[in-house]
Amino acid sequence: MIAAAERLIVALDYPSVEEALVLCDTLAGLVTRFKIGLELFTAGGPLAVAAVRARGMRVFLDLKIHDIPETARRAARAAAATGAELITVHTAGGPAMLAAAVEGARHGGGAGVLAVTVLTSLDALELARIGTVGTGAGAVHDLVLKRAEVAQAAGCVGVIASPREVKAIRALCGPGFLIVTPGVRSHDGGGENDDQKRTGSAGQAISDGADAVVVGRQVRDAAQPRSEALILLDQIALAALGSGP
Repeated sequence: MIAAAERLIVALDYPSVEEALVLCDTLAGLVTRFKIGLELFTAGGPLAVAAVRARGMRVFLDLKIHDIPETARRAARAAAATGAELITVHTAGGPAMLAAAVEGARHGGGAGVLAVTVLTSLDALELARIGTVGTGAGAVHDLVLKRAEVAQAAGCVGVIASPREVKAIRALCGPGFLIVTPGVRSHDGGGENDDQKRTGSAGQAISDGADAVVVGRQVRDAAQPRSEALILLDQIALAALGSGP
């Protein structure tokens, strides 16, 4: 059984390394995995990863690499060289790009490559407006599954997908394929100035087969971040008991 602490990743969405480290220290002893995304990496670069790792924390570097295969290979190699345990690429770059990123990450230090399927801020209407899918029922769901299948075939260790697609991805891709789920809360529904549209509860995501969930604003902006983290950890632990390993 994977421990609840292994399943919770807290996003360090801050404009400076110093602010990010305050949250790391606040959650020390409860949370061991943190996500560094575009904002913090743009501000602090590889030093941001080094600073979080120096606290004994594990880093998920979420840069969503999306470029031609050779550029993606080189970028993934550099991202893996920071010491991050997981890095992200975007499935929209295609199978050749995904495979190139996997190769680059392997040579850069062995970070696992997670493929972003469809951003949780997008729904069928938004995707139709940019010509990606039609507006029919299930269009987003089908696109996510297709991209998960492509990512697995390209050698990615797993995918990033919303809570709404977890169960279907697990059925399609089987055990051992990582599913990391953003857009989760300690409750169903949004709030918190939400720009994420395909959301769900942390407990439900784990029950449906997610390996880990990513939480940002709910913890970051809480008056008591440790209390929020404890609520999430309790829900994750309870859900994991019912879902198995």
